[in-house]
Amino acid sequence: MKIVIAPDSFKGTLSAADAAQAIARGLRQVWPAAELCLHPMADGGEGTLAAIAAAVPADWRQAEVHDLAGQLRQVRWLQLPDGAAVLESAEVVGLGLAGDCPVPRRSSLGLGELLLQVLDAGCRRVLIGLGGTGSNDGGAGLLAAVGAELLDKDGERVTPDLAGLADLASLSLAHLDPRLAETRLQVWADVASPLAGPMGATATFGPQKGVQADEVARYDGWLARLGLLGDQLRGQDLRLKPGSGAAGGLGWALRVLSADMVPGAEAIALLQRLDASLADADYLITGEGRSDLQTPLGKLPWRLAAMAQEAGVPAVLLSGEVVSEAQPQLAERFAHRLSLAGEGVSSQYAQQHAATLLAERAAAWAAAHRR
Repeated sequence: MKIVIAPDSFKGTLSAADAAQAIARGLRQVWPAAELCLHPMADGGEGTLAAIAAAVPADWRQAEVHDLAGQLRQVRWLQLPDGAAVLESAEVVGLGLAGDCPVPRRSSLGLGELLLQVLDAGCRRVLIGLGGTGSNDGGAGLLAAVGAELLDKDGERVTPDLAGLADLASLSLAHLDPRLAETRLQVWADVASPLAGPMGATATFGPQKGVQADEVARYDGWLARLGLLGDQLRGQDLRLKPGSGAAGGLGWALRVLSADMVPGAEAIALLQRLDASLADADYLITGEGRSDLQTPLGKLPWRLAAMAQEAGVPAVLLSGEVVSEAQPQLAERFAHRLSLAGEGVSSQYAQQHAATLLAERAAAWAAAHRR
């Protein structure tokens, strides 16, 4: 037997690496001689650096940058064997780092500072994972860090955060760091939202970051104006493209810097050479904390199942919870769908004992499919 184990993290419960190890323990109870290929996965959000480091020989680096609230903190990034840098936005401006800083005062400045430091290190290919962020500033902070000028009607610089956009009257990209022109930026994101509008960054993700319902329209208008100013300079409607609303608008800001955007799960799978592991595999086992109607819209397990389907490999979904209403759609790509919660196991118990339950569910599934 050859089994590819490629879960996402179980948010707040298990890292992708820990989830993969737990599944492997269960399978070995039944198939001790099986070839198990572990690929801890991520889609560009939280856990991206760890997922890559677990599968690719890379060097950990450190930098000191400003966090969401403007406080200095140590953050990590990876340098790949070919010299490329990998940055994780959640490592710098993750929602969990927001503390009591109000949304209008959270800035993506630190991610721009980190970008400059990897340029200082000589990196000219930079891969940036977006997701799990607490900022909603349209990337204003990042742009300011790399040399953009965001000015009010009097020609004074506005603060590089969401609140500053209230006074934004003009934008200049004339003084961007010149090294960006010779740097290839690639953004990893699995969000289809444009920068602004009813499906934009603020309307879609603002509430989970703390944006109140009566503030959505006002903040959305500020991001729309920023987007229009930047797009006029670039001569493109970048703000309207799917993914520009990723990470509070960081997707748009990085496109202004000429970044390419690709699906995060597929990019990381490529780095990990998941396609090679799938060759001649008997099964792919993937999973996440909760599989619901959002999963078929392009979440990591769904994308990996598509890759397995192309390789002729049956896919198994093993998640913390699989909601019943999503079963018909999930059945289109997953031959088996297993849940830790349910059948007398509460969601809370499943979270507290996720590693043990993953091993048990994997062993039970393997026993049922012993050849």
